[in-house]
Amino acid sequence: MSISKESELAGMKRVSEAVAVTLREMRNYAKPGMSAKELDEFGGKMLRSFGAKSAPYVTYKFPGWTCISVNHEVAHGIPYNHKILQEGDLVNVDVSAELDGFWSDNGGSFVLGKDIRNHEHLVNTSRIILNKAIRHIRDGVRISAIGHLIETEAKKSGYNVIKNLTGHGVGRSLHEEPHHIPNYHDHRNHGRFRKNSVVAIETFISTRSTFANTLSDGWTLVGNHGGFVAQHEHTIVITDHEPLILTALNEI
Repeated sequence: MSISKESELAGMKRVSEAVAVTLREMRNYAKPGMSAKELDEFGGKMLRSFGAKSAPYVTYKFPGWTCISVNHEVAHGIPYNHKILQEGDLVNVDVSAELDGFWSDNGGSFVLGKDIRNHEHLVNTSRIILNKAIRHIRDGVRISAIGHLIETEAKKSGYNVIKNLTGHGVGRSLHEEPHHIPNYHDHRNHGRFRKNSVVAIETFISTRSTFANTLSDGWTLVGNHGGFVAQHEHTIVITDHEPLILTALNEI
């Protein structure tokens, strides 16, 4: 989506507030012993309190209001009732929604309770890399340059990136042009970021894997070489300078 008038920016701000606050409060609400389903229901109620609709449910009939991935799950984790959150789990919550014809997307990984399994460094690295990448995005910057930055920073910290999960355009639907904003330097991608366009920028920082494969449930993604993955995501508006972070209220 390219924003051309103030009402469009206002619409994007409203839906982005809904997903950002929902993500933040789900992170705060999560406790050891809670089921992923309970956490998802809490998130669904929050979205409805804003008048927003779950984007994965509306778009794909995903079996949940939000995606909740735990430990070895990379993304698109189903919030099952039997998926019980434990102390020290690596948890990822991805919240996207539609409100009044506008769509926004954000997500974040965190360690539940005490970091007894030493995931905090991975989580912090993902968050830091996302924020650094966003600071470098502006009108005219090559999409591949941002992918190069993300991959380079990940390797400096001893990690890989997941290459078949990417950021994307967003605004009037969940996925728009540019459809692929990779976490690595894709020399075939000659696209550039354009002023006033809305995109979801996300990192997938991995301890071992480089690709994500779909499990038999048709949704859950896991790494091709195992290990763990941390993801963080903001929806932003491109400007001549640093982007406007629409989902800043998620506090990632």
